[in-house]
Amino acid sequence: MSRVTLQTIADRVGVSRMTVSNAFSRPDQLSAQMRRTILEAAADLGYVGPDPSARALARGTTGAVGVLLTESLGTAFLDPIAAAFFGAVAEELAPTGTAVVLLPSISQGMVPARDIPMDGALVYGCAGDYPAVDWLVRRRLPLVFVDGDAVGDASSVHLDEREGARLGAQHLLDLGHRRITILTMNSTAPPGWAPDTRTAGSGYVGRERQTGWVETLEAAGVTPATMEVHDNVEPYVTQGARAVLAGPDRPTAVLCFSDLMAAAVVHAADELGLRVPEDVSVVGYDDSPLARRLRPALTTVHQDFAAKGKAAAGALTAAIARFRAGEPPIPEHHQIPVDLVVRESTAPPAHGGRSG
Repeated sequence: MSRVTLQTIADRVGVSRMTVSNAFSRPDQLSAQMRRTILEAAADLGYVGPDPSARALARGTTGAVGVLLTESLGTAFLDPIAAAFFGAVAEELAPTGTAVVLLPSISQGMVPARDIPMDGALVYGCAGDYPAVDWLVRRRLPLVFVDGDAVGDASSVHLDEREGARLGAQHLLDLGHRRITILTMNSTAPPGWAPDTRTAGSGYVGRERQTGWVETLEAAGVTPATMEVHDNVEPYVTQGARAVLAGPDRPTAVLCFSDLMAAAVVHAADELGLRVPEDVSVVGYDDSPLARRLRPALTTVHQDFAAKGKAAAGALTAAIARFRAGEPPIPEHHQIPVDLVVRESTAPPAHGGRSG
Protein backbone atom coordinates (compact mmCIF):
# COMPACT_ATOMS: atom_id res chain seq x y z
CA MET A 1 0.00 0.00 0.00
CA SER A 2 1.40 3.41 -0.97
CA ARG A 3 2.15 6.00 1.68
CA VAL A 4 -0.78 8.29 2.53
CA THR A 5 0.08 12.00 2.24
CA LEU A 6 -1.78 15.27 2.57
CA GLN A 7 -2.22 15.21 -1.21
CA THR A 8 -3.81 11.77 -1.00
CA ILE A 9 -6.43 13.13 1.38
CA ALA A 10 -6.89 16.29 -0.72
CA ASP A 11 -7.60 14.16 -3.79
CA ARG A 12 -10.11 12.05 -1.85
CA VAL A 13 -12.04 15.08 -0.53
CA GLY A 14 -11.60 17.28 -3.59
CA VAL A 15 -9.82 20.19 -1.90
CA SER A 16 -6.32 21.67 -1.97
CA ARG A 17 -3.38 20.25 -0.08
CA MET A 18 -3.23 23.50 1.96
CA THR A 19 -6.84 23.03 3.06
CA VAL A 20 -5.99 19.56 4.35
CA SER A 21 -2.93 20.94 6.13
CA ASN A 22 -5.08 23.60 7.78
CA ALA A 23 -7.42 20.91 9.08
CA PHE A 24 -4.56 19.58 11.20
CA SER A 25 -2.53 22.70 11.96
CA ARG A 26 -4.88 25.70 11.63
CA PRO A 27 -8.41 24.45 12.27
CA ASP A 28 -9.72 27.97 12.81
CA GLN A 29 -9.26 28.55 9.05
CA LEU A 30 -11.95 25.99 8.14
CA SER A 31 -15.61 25.45 8.82
CA ALA A 32 -16.38 22.76 11.37
CA GLN A 33 -18.06 20.63 8.69
CA MET A 34 -15.12 20.86 6.26
CA ARG A 35 -12.61 19.94 8.98
CA ARG A 36 -14.75 17.00 10.07
CA THR A 37 -14.96 15.75 6.46
CA ILE A 38 -11.19 15.96 6.02
CA LEU A 39 -10.42 14.24 9.33
CA GLU A 40 -12.90 11.45 8.56
CA ALA A 41 -11.24 10.91 5.17
CA ALA A 42 -7.82 10.89 6.82
CA ALA A 43 -8.93 8.32 9.37
CA ASP A 44 -10.46 6.16 6.62
CA LEU A 45 -7.13 6.24 4.77
CA GLY A 46 -5.16 5.45 7.93
CA TYR A 47 -3.48 8.86 8.18
CA VAL A 48 -2.79 9.99 11.75
CA GLY A 49 -1.49 13.49 11.01
CA PRO A 50 1.70 15.35 10.11
CA ASP A 51 4.91 14.19 11.79
CA PRO A 52 5.12 16.20 15.07
CA SER A 53 8.88 16.77 14.80
CA ALA A 54 8.66 17.99 11.22
CA ARG A 55 5.68 20.20 12.01
CA ALA A 56 7.47 21.73 15.00
CA LEU A 57 10.52 22.44 12.84
CA ALA A 58 8.44 24.02 10.10
CA ARG A 59 6.32 26.13 12.45
CA GLY A 60 9.10 27.02 14.87
CA THR A 61 6.96 25.86 17.78
CA THR A 62 6.45 22.60 19.66
CA GLY A 63 2.88 23.26 20.75
CA ALA A 64 3.80 22.31 24.32
CA VAL A 65 4.72 24.10 27.52
CA GLY A 66 6.40 22.69 30.59
CA VAL A 67 5.51 22.91 34.27
CA LEU A 68 8.59 22.49 36.43
CA LEU A 69 7.88 20.94 39.83
CA THR A 70 9.89 20.87 43.02
CA GLU A 71 9.40 17.15 43.52
CA SER A 72 8.54 13.84 41.87
CA LEU A 73 5.40 13.73 39.75
CA GLY A 74 3.79 11.16 42.06
CA THR A 75 4.35 13.30 45.13
CA ALA A 76 3.09 16.40 43.35
CA PHE A 77 -0.27 14.79 42.60
CA LEU A 78 -0.70 13.88 46.26
CA ASP A 79 -0.72 17.62 47.00
CA PRO A 80 -4.31 18.86 46.46
CA ILE A 81 -3.10 22.44 46.03
CA ALA A 82 -0.65 21.54 43.26
CA ALA A 83 -3.22 19.31 41.57
CA ALA A 84 -5.85 22.09 41.61
CA PHE A 85 -3.35 24.51 40.09
CA PHE A 86 -2.34 22.05 37.34
CA GLY A 87 -5.99 21.52 36.50
CA ALA A 88 -6.65 25.25 36.24
CA VAL A 89 -3.64 25.75 33.95
CA ALA A 90 -4.62 22.83 31.71
CA GLU A 91 -8.20 24.08 31.44
CA GLU A 92 -7.04 27.57 30.50
CA LEU A 93 -4.66 26.27 27.83
CA ALA A 94 -7.06 23.67 26.41
CA PRO A 95 -8.74 26.02 23.87
CA THR A 96 -5.32 26.89 22.40
CA GLY A 97 -4.46 23.25 21.74
CA THR A 98 -1.28 23.60 23.80
CA ALA A 99 -0.05 20.46 25.53
CA VAL A 100 1.22 20.58 29.13
CA VAL A 101 4.35 18.60 30.04
CA LEU A 102 5.11 18.05 33.73
CA LEU A 103 8.83 18.30 34.48
CA PRO A 104 10.32 16.88 37.69
CA SER A 105 13.21 18.93 39.03
CA ILE A 106 15.14 15.75 39.84
CA SER A 107 15.59 12.77 37.52
CA GLN A 108 18.03 10.03 36.63
CA GLY A 109 19.86 10.27 33.31
CA MET A 110 17.66 12.48 31.14
CA VAL A 111 17.18 16.06 32.38
CA PRO A 112 13.65 17.02 31.31
CA ALA A 113 14.22 20.75 31.78
CA ARG A 114 17.18 20.50 29.41
CA ASP A 115 16.04 17.85 26.95
CA ILE A 116 12.28 18.07 26.34
CA PRO A 117 11.13 20.34 23.47
CA MET A 118 8.81 23.09 24.69
CA ASP A 119 7.90 26.68 23.86
CA GLY A 120 8.08 27.96 27.44
CA ALA A 121 7.57 26.86 31.01
CA LEU A 122 5.83 27.58 34.29
CA VAL A 123 8.21 27.23 37.24
CA TYR A 124 6.02 26.10 40.13
CA GLY A 125 7.39 26.86 43.58
CA CYS A 126 11.06 26.28 42.68
CA ALA A 127 13.88 28.46 43.98
CA GLY A 128 15.82 30.26 41.27
CA ASP A 129 19.01 28.35 42.02
CA TYR A 130 17.54 24.91 41.27
CA PRO A 131 19.69 23.23 38.55
CA ALA A 132 16.53 22.56 36.52
CA VAL A 133 15.61 26.26 36.60
CA ASP A 134 19.11 27.09 35.43
CA TRP A 135 18.64 24.83 32.40
CA LEU A 136 15.40 26.58 31.45
CA VAL A 137 17.05 29.99 31.80
CA ARG A 138 20.04 28.89 29.73
CA ARG A 139 17.69 27.69 26.98
CA ARG A 140 16.29 31.26 26.89
CA LEU A 141 12.75 29.98 27.09
CA PRO A 142 9.88 32.28 28.07
CA LEU A 143 9.25 31.58 31.76
CA VAL A 144 6.64 32.41 34.38
CA PHE A 145 7.41 31.79 38.05
CA VAL A 146 4.48 30.71 40.22
CA ASP A 147 4.80 30.86 44.02
CA GLY A 148 8.47 31.72 43.74
CA ASP A 149 10.88 34.59 43.12
CA ALA A 150 11.20 35.34 39.40
CA VAL A 151 14.59 35.13 37.73
CA GLY A 152 15.77 37.86 35.37
CA ASP A 153 13.04 39.35 33.21
CA ALA A 154 10.56 36.49 33.68
CA SER A 155 6.97 37.10 34.74
CA SER A 156 5.50 35.87 38.03
CA VAL A 157 2.20 34.90 39.63
CA HIS A 158 1.76 34.97 43.41
CA LEU A 159 -0.98 34.93 45.95
CA ASP A 160 -1.11 37.93 48.26
CA GLU A 161 0.57 35.64 50.80
CA ARG A 162 1.38 38.29 53.37
CA GLU A 163 -2.18 39.60 53.42
CA GLY A 164 -3.56 36.08 53.81
CA ALA A 165 -1.31 35.48 56.80
CA ARG A 166 -2.29 38.84 58.27
CA LEU A 167 -5.99 37.97 57.99
CA GLY A 168 -5.51 34.67 59.82
CA ALA A 169 -3.43 36.22 62.59
CA GLN A 170 -5.79 39.16 63.06
CA HIS A 171 -8.75 36.80 63.28
CA LEU A 172 -7.14 35.01 66.24
CA LEU A 173 -6.23 38.31 67.90
CA ASP A 174 -9.81 39.55 67.52
CA LEU A 175 -11.06 36.38 69.22
CA GLY A 176 -8.80 37.14 72.18
CA HIS A 177 -5.93 34.69 71.62
CA ARG A 178 -2.52 35.73 72.88
CA ARG A 179 -0.65 32.43 73.15
CA ILE A 180 -0.25 31.53 69.50
CA THR A 181 2.08 29.10 67.71
CA ILE A 182 2.98 29.15 64.00
CA LEU A 183 3.41 25.74 62.35
CA THR A 184 5.33 26.30 59.13
CA MET A 185 8.06 25.09 56.77
CA ASN A 186 11.75 24.78 57.56
CA SER A 187 14.16 26.80 55.43
CA THR A 188 16.70 23.97 55.41
CA ALA A 189 16.54 20.45 54.01
CA PRO A 190 16.47 17.38 56.26
CA PRO A 191 19.78 15.56 56.82
CA GLY A 192 20.79 13.51 53.80
CA TRP A 193 18.63 15.41 51.32
CA ALA A 194 20.25 16.79 48.18
CA PRO A 195 20.51 20.60 47.89
CA ASP A 196 17.98 20.68 45.05
CA THR A 197 15.19 18.95 47.00
CA ARG A 198 14.17 21.99 49.02
CA THR A 199 10.48 22.64 49.11
CA ALA A 200 8.51 25.58 47.80
CA GLY A 201 7.62 26.57 51.35
CA SER A 202 11.22 27.38 52.17
CA GLY A 203 11.24 30.19 49.63
CA TYR A 204 8.88 32.98 48.66
CA VAL A 205 5.68 31.46 50.06
CA GLY A 206 7.07 30.58 53.48
CA ARG A 207 8.89 33.88 53.78
CA GLU A 208 5.82 35.97 52.93
CA ARG A 209 3.46 34.05 55.18
CA GLN A 210 5.87 34.13 58.10
CA THR A 211 6.30 37.88 57.66
CA GLY A 212 2.54 38.45 57.61
CA TRP A 213 1.93 36.39 60.72
CA VAL A 214 4.79 37.80 62.80
CA GLU A 215 4.27 41.45 61.85
CA THR A 216 0.57 41.29 62.68
CA LEU A 217 1.03 39.51 66.01
CA GLU A 218 3.96 41.60 67.18
CA ALA A 219 2.08 44.80 66.34
CA ALA A 220 -0.49 43.61 68.91
CA GLY A 221 2.21 42.86 71.48
CA VAL A 222 2.12 39.09 70.91
CA THR A 223 5.34 37.15 70.31
CA PRO A 224 4.42 33.85 68.67
CA ALA A 225 6.26 30.57 69.06
CA THR A 226 7.28 28.92 65.77
CA MET A 227 7.47 25.20 65.04
CA GLU A 228 9.12 24.31 61.72
CA VAL A 229 8.77 21.05 59.81
CA HIS A 230 10.89 19.87 56.90
CA ASP A 231 8.12 19.34 54.37
CA ASN A 232 4.38 19.69 53.84
CA VAL A 233 3.89 15.90 53.75
CA GLU A 234 3.70 12.99 56.15
CA PRO A 235 5.29 12.16 58.53
CA TYR A 236 6.62 15.70 59.06
CA VAL A 237 3.25 17.45 59.46
CA THR A 238 2.05 14.93 62.06
CA GLN A 239 5.31 15.10 64.02
CA GLY A 240 5.18 18.88 64.02
CA ALA A 241 1.54 19.00 65.07
CA ARG A 242 2.14 16.65 67.98
CA ALA A 243 5.15 18.66 69.11
CA VAL A 244 3.11 21.89 69.09
CA LEU A 245 0.37 20.50 71.33
CA ALA A 246 2.29 18.12 73.60
CA GLY A 247 4.49 20.67 75.40
CA PRO A 248 3.77 22.29 78.77
CA ASP A 249 3.19 25.70 77.16
CA ARG A 250 0.45 24.54 74.82
CA PRO A 251 -0.92 27.40 72.69
CA THR A 252 -4.57 28.30 72.59
CA ALA A 253 -4.34 28.77 68.81
CA VAL A 254 -2.20 27.56 65.91
CA LEU A 255 -1.58 29.29 62.58
CA CYS A 256 -0.67 26.68 59.94
CA PHE A 257 1.27 26.93 56.68
CA SER A 258 -1.29 24.72 54.93
CA ASP A 259 -4.62 22.99 55.37
CA LEU A 260 -2.72 19.71 55.54
CA MET A 261 -0.77 20.95 58.57
CA ALA A 262 -3.96 22.28 60.11
CA ALA A 263 -5.63 18.89 59.67
CA ALA A 264 -2.64 17.28 61.40
CA VAL A 265 -3.11 19.67 64.35
CA VAL A 266 -6.81 18.79 64.58
CA HIS A 267 -5.99 15.07 64.58
CA ALA A 268 -3.18 15.51 67.11
CA ALA A 269 -5.54 17.43 69.39
CA ASP A 270 -8.02 14.56 69.22
CA GLU A 271 -5.26 12.08 70.12
CA LEU A 272 -4.37 14.18 73.16
CA GLY A 273 -7.97 14.55 74.31
CA LEU A 274 -8.16 18.21 73.34
CA ARG A 275 -11.18 19.80 71.70
CA VAL A 276 -11.09 22.04 68.63
CA PRO A 277 -11.90 24.90 68.97
CA GLU A 278 -12.72 24.84 72.71
CA ASP A 279 -9.17 23.97 73.81
CA VAL A 280 -7.22 25.05 70.73
CA SER A 281 -8.22 27.06 67.67
CA VAL A 282 -6.72 26.14 64.30
CA VAL A 283 -6.29 28.26 61.15
CA GLY A 284 -5.20 26.73 57.84
CA TYR A 285 -4.11 28.17 54.52
CA ASP A 286 -5.34 27.46 50.94
CA ASP A 287 -8.99 26.40 51.45
CA SER A 288 -8.44 23.02 49.83
CA PRO A 289 -11.26 20.43 49.73
CA LEU A 290 -9.72 19.02 52.91
CA ALA A 291 -10.70 22.20 54.78
CA ARG A 292 -14.39 21.56 54.12
CA ARG A 293 -14.26 17.81 54.84
CA LEU A 294 -12.48 18.21 58.16
CA ARG A 295 -14.53 18.07 61.38
CA PRO A 296 -14.75 20.68 62.68
CA ALA A 297 -14.66 22.44 59.31
CA LEU A 298 -11.49 24.48 59.01
CA THR A 299 -11.11 28.24 59.22
CA THR A 300 -8.60 28.98 56.47
CA VAL A 301 -7.26 31.46 53.93
CA HIS A 302 -8.95 30.95 50.57
CA GLN A 303 -7.02 31.11 47.32
CA ASP A 304 -8.69 31.23 43.91
CA PHE A 305 -7.12 28.33 41.98
CA ALA A 306 -8.91 29.22 38.75
CA ALA A 307 -7.69 32.83 38.85
CA LYS A 308 -4.17 31.69 39.65
CA GLY A 309 -4.10 29.15 36.80
CA LYS A 310 -5.63 31.65 34.38
CA ALA A 311 -3.07 34.31 35.27
CA ALA A 312 -0.17 31.87 34.94
CA ALA A 313 -1.33 30.47 31.60
CA GLY A 314 -2.09 33.95 30.26
CA ALA A 315 1.27 35.36 31.29
CA LEU A 316 3.11 32.44 29.69
CA THR A 317 1.07 32.63 26.48
CA ALA A 318 1.85 36.35 26.22
CA ALA A 319 5.56 35.77 26.89
CA ILE A 320 5.71 33.09 24.19
CA ALA A 321 3.92 35.35 21.69
CA ARG A 322 6.42 38.15 22.30
CA PHE A 323 9.31 35.71 21.96
CA ARG A 324 8.03 34.42 18.61
CA ALA A 325 7.58 37.97 17.37
CA GLY A 326 11.17 38.81 18.27
CA GLU A 327 10.05 41.35 20.86
CA PRO A 328 11.86 41.90 24.17
CA PRO A 329 10.19 40.35 27.25
CA ILE A 330 7.91 42.51 29.36
CA PRO A 331 7.77 41.06 32.89
CA GLU A 332 4.25 40.79 34.25
CA HIS A 333 3.73 40.38 37.98
CA HIS A 334 0.29 39.17 38.99
CA GLN A 335 -0.86 39.12 42.60
CA ILE A 336 -3.96 37.04 43.28
CA PRO A 337 -6.11 38.34 46.17
CA VAL A 338 -7.05 36.08 49.07
CA ASP A 339 -9.66 36.16 51.81
CA LEU A 340 -10.33 34.46 55.12
CA VAL A 341 -13.09 31.85 55.36
CA VAL A 342 -14.23 31.51 58.98
CA ARG A 343 -15.62 28.10 59.88
CA GLU A 344 -15.89 26.01 63.06
CA SER A 345 -12.21 25.44 63.97
CA THR A 346 -11.75 28.83 65.68
CA ALA A 347 -13.37 30.35 68.77
CA PRO A 348 -12.40 32.58 71.70
CA PRO A 349 -9.93 30.95 74.13
CA ALA A 350 -11.49 29.24 77.12
CA HIS A 351 -9.27 31.07 79.62
CA GLY A 352 -8.70 34.41 77.96
CA GLY A 353 -5.73 33.08 76.07
CA ARG A 354 -3.37 33.27 79.04
CA SER A 355 -3.53 29.89 80.72
CA GLY A 356 -3.69 26.28 79.52
